[in-house]
Amino acid sequence: MSFLTNLINGVSLGSVYAIIALGYTMVYGIAKMLNFAHGDVIMVGAYMCFCAMNYWGMSPLPGILVAVVVCTALGIIIEKLAYKPLRGATSLAVLITAIGVSYFLQNAALLIFTANQKSFTSVVNLPSLTLFGGQLTIRAIAIVTVIVSAVIMVALTLFVNRTKVGKAMRAVSEDKEAAQLMGINVNATISVTFAIGSGLAAIAGVLYLSAYPNLVPTTGSMPGIKAFTAAVFGGIGSIPGAMLGGILLGVIEILGKAYISTEMADAIVFAVLIIILLIKPTGLLGRAVREKV
Repeated sequence: MSFLTNLINGVSLGSVYAIIALGYTMVYGIAKMLNFAHGDVIMVGAYMCFCAMNYWGMSPLPGILVAVVVCTALGIIIEKLAYKPLRGATSLAVLITAIGVSYFLQNAALLIFTANQKSFTSVVNLPSLTLFGGQLTIRAIAIVTVIVSAVIMVALTLFVNRTKVGKAMRAVSEDKEAAQLMGINVNATISVTFAIGSGLAAIAGVLYLSAYPNLVPTTGSMPGIKAFTAAVFGGIGSIPGAMLGGILLGVIEILGKAYISTEMADAIVFAVLIIILLIKPTGLLGRAVREKV
């Protein structure tokens, strides 16, 4: 049963990576930029939920809503102040700005909350599920995480494919200039994309801290990096690819820790990514884009 337990834990962790990766893949797919401050938005969302539950006396659901609202607003502000002025700049300038925003958020959190580790209270207070006469125990947070991740992916897919705003996102992704000529507000569409990605980051941060409850200002850094890896693994720009990449990454990480080496688990994850990209450079579900010159 140990293998099945590790597999379930891997799917649960991978589901968190998938939610974070959806934010990366949406921003890249539409704005064609990598928002490396995304991991720090996860941290902000976790702190907002922590404050709502521990200082303001809120129950978990309102605490999550506070985190989502704050991170959604933060995503819009970051896009307007940091990225919009660089719309026509080089990729290097945008990359440096993203790193600068990341350091700003981390240091602001250090000043406000200090570097002391805080214990995050799980937002899921349900009993564990016991199967096979007690041989297999599945934590409630693992079940909730997988369900939430699946619901988010389905809802996001329907939103992008069926709604007017979603169609505008796809148009901007294909060609910003042509979309603008057709009457689409490109700036507003990109802002909505950042808002959705940042709101998802808040949910992911709360779920991640519910399973691994040690909260510090650098909490989002490693999950953020691994989620970016998951987005590239599955095919950055693809919503199903982000989901698949996240789950596979989580499973590989947990199985690597359990059966090979705890210290080598991260190296194994990135080695698998390198192998996948050598075989299929666009990722598992990514598609090559031919550019006319």
